Amino acid sequence: MTAAAPPAAAGDSGAHFDYLLQLADTSLVLGQRLGEVVGHAPALEEELGLANIALDLIGQARLLLAYAGEHEGRGRDEDQLAMLRTPDEFRNLVLAEQPNGDFACTVVRQVLVDAWQLELYDALQGSRDAHLRAIAAKSRKETAYHFQYSSHWLVRLGDGTAESHARARRALEQLWPYTREMFDEQAADRELAERGIAPSAASLEAGWTTRIEGVLREATLALPPQVPYRWHGRRGIHSEHLGYLLAEMQVLQRTYPGAQW
Repeated sequence: MTAAAPPAAAGDSGAHFDYLLQLADTSLVLGQRLGEVVGHAPALEEELGLANIALDLIGQARLLLAYAGEHEGRGRDEDQLAMLRTPDEFRNLVLAEQPNGDFACTVVRQVLVDAWQLELYDALQGSRDAHLRAIAAKSRKETAYHFQYSSHWLVRLGDGTAESHARARRALEQLWPYTREMFDEQAADRELAERGIAPSAASLEAGWTTRIEGVLREATLALPPQVPYRWHGRRGIHSEHLGYLLAEMQVLQRTYPGAQW
């Protein structure tokens, strides 16, 4: 992981950089969301569990943003990419930016993203980009724990009391439409798939569906119907929630430009 990243290839369309942002921003935004839960979780053990997952996600985002900055070749480092871009420049899944809501909502959102990231990092083990492959290998180990944690809690909630089941069901129905974005093909996906750098987005759906269906069965929750979705964060089209999240996350850097610890 310490080897220098290769510069952008001559004639690169920017697809590689854009794809790295998609991965990095989803982890960064979700990590920020989980950080908001610390101090509000139902028990101390869950405070620690969610905080550790948030730190893992932010660590993944740092690796990806640092590589993206090197690949871009414009001198922007991980801090500048994280703290000095506007909402329309972020490429995260809209699902990741959705508010925490109650504990069931936080858990459902995490399960849906964890299952997707597991499929993604598995597929990236075969990438022709050695640096991205190394990041994926490290991230995959962390994500396996994240999915174990979140799916365990979804089963406890779904197969628990009538109240916890109802809350889990409502959260699933609320967040389910955002999952369609995970598998919608973008130009960057197609180009990088052709170059052997990344999997096609659509290729991840079957494995993700199998994982999710298994957890939902155990949680006694029904698979929601597919419905059209409006937002598309991977194209820079976000919900109103991202602006508020970034305002809080970026306030120090924007108030005191260049500030360092």
